[in-house]
Amino acid sequence: MTAIFFLAMYLFATTDAYQLLKLPVVFQHFAEHRAEDKSISFLAFLDMHYMHGSPKDADYDRDMQLPFKKACPDCVSCIAAAAFVPITMSLSIEKTLVQIVPQNYFTQDQLLISAYLASIWQPPKFV
Repeated sequence: MTAIFFLAMYLFATTDAYQLLKLPVVFQHFAEHRAEDKSISFLAFLDMHYMHGSPKDADYDRDMQLPFKKACPDCVSCIAAAAFVPITMSLSIEKTLVQIVPQNYFTQDQLLISAYLASIWQPPKFV
């Protein structure tokens, strides 16, 4: 639970995830538009506010309270973090790979299985 808390704190502080906290404003502002015009759908509302820029209309100040409408002046680290992402990465191996060939530590007669099989079926010898 503590790890989730610290991860959330990090994400809200260093990314634009804090904008998700403004999500209730979207529904409140949609209700305001719905009170003025009953035929507006939620998709038309989103299209009006996010797909056509930020026109200066009667409720411009309220529009700017919506999530992802304006950048936070305190969130400079978000911009700086995105600027230092490397464009390309390269991987090189400095040492050559050497293949190790296993050596057999058995003599040739130990590998002859038939010699062992023949000795199994011999009758016992009494000395």
